[in-house]
Amino acid sequence: MRFFEDMEIGQRREVGSFTFTADAIRKFAAQFDPQRFHLDEEAGRQSLFGGLAASGWHVGSVCMKLLVADTQHLAKEAAARGETIAIWGPSPGFRELRWIKPVLAGDTISFASEIESLRTSEKRPEWGIVQARNTGTNQRGELVFSLLATAFVPRRNANT
Repeated sequence: MRFFEDMEIGQRREVGSFTFTADAIRKFAAQFDPQRFHLDEEAGRQSLFGGLAASGWHVGSVCMKLLVADTQHLAKEAAARGETIAIWGPSPGFRELRWIKPVLAGDTISFASEIESLRTSEKRPEWGIVQARNTGTNQRGELVFSLLATAFVPRRNANT
């Protein structure tokens, strides 16, 4: 994990992709978002989506899974090089959640995260606050998902 000082506005990282199969869509929906257009292909075709659609919460959950997996992978690589690993704090939340286009069965979504803003915490100067735009793009290059996430990131030197 990176320290606050290692980050720059505009830094972008590709965190992975995921194919939303009909089975995965139905399984997630059955447990967490049991609406007809997430559970039944015919109901999905007759809906505004035009096909079996993944829940937006499913898309967001996959994004989070890939972000965490990428972060763990980068931390392991840094540890193998003998670098000190920055242990991030919690997230105070996110804003601007958008499900821009439907994610249909068979779509492969590629996720990325790009830093939009950086600032030092006024109350806790040992921490920085990063805002990153997390996005998902389908195999046709269409943006389907976006949110602005905020996280506390430790500063390497709180006095600078």
